[in-house]
Amino acid sequence: MRDDRPTTMTAADRIRPWVVLIALPVTLAMAALGSGAFGGQEVQASSSGALSADATPLAPASTAFSIWSLIYLGLAAYAIWQVLPKQRRDRRQQRIGWLAVASLVLNAAWILCAQAGLLPLTVVVIVLLLAVLAAIFELLQRSRADSLLETLVVDGTFGLYLGWVSVATVANIAAWLADAGLRPVDFELPAAAVLAVVAAVGVAITIRGRGTIAPTLAMLWGLSWIGVGRLLDQPESVAVAVAAAAACVIIGAATVIARLLRLRGARVRAPR
Repeated sequence: MRDDRPTTMTAADRIRPWVVLIALPVTLAMAALGSGAFGGQEVQASSSGALSADATPLAPASTAFSIWSLIYLGLAAYAIWQVLPKQRRDRRQQRIGWLAVASLVLNAAWILCAQAGLLPLTVVVIVLLLAVLAAIFELLQRSRADSLLETLVVDGTFGLYLGWVSVATVANIAAWLADAGLRPVDFELPAAAVLAVVAAVGVAITIRGRGTIAPTLAMLWGLSWIGVGRLLDQPESVAVAVAAAAACVIIGAATVIARLLRLRGARVRAPR
């Protein structure tokens, strides 16, 4: 149990939960627009197809993007949960609340930029989104969740969000480079090297999170579909597929080791 609950609330603390709750439907509406609803163009077809599943060696297969349904479901649960009276006074929620709002706004902004064909701006937005999610993740590591429900709704949701956006950022930058004139064949081997960097980022996340599962699952999901895309779709690349598989093995192994060390440490600290 945590004992860091504040005894008083500022004006910002009072309005923050409601801002989160209001920002959520706006983000969901933009997501629906990006899926082709309301007569809008699907994100993968926007920007002259630069964001499609066969545009670059680092583009995940189309199925990978179904993870957004789970992330949006988690964000909806979080938005409702954090507005409950008990959670409004929780210091942990106060720390991440405005950053959560920023993540929702940036998410919606990215979709608008993609729809408008502003590919360079999508890179700026997704990098900012990644930075915001990394900050949320760091703040969450500074104190433990108060319950299993909080672990699932808060840590789980933002962990998935961070893991997926970590992979999506790389894919987005590759799409921008391809749109700028770099042919897929020109950065096949650099793409494999980039996946090694992604693996290093995944290991860093799992070490900081002491084996937290959600970011790992999202990264393994995204990397796996990059590999599938390079084996079954254009541009074909065995090198990139192997690099994606290797990244999955490295991140997965690091997570297992981190969790084992965490359990071992808990046993050592337990009273005898």
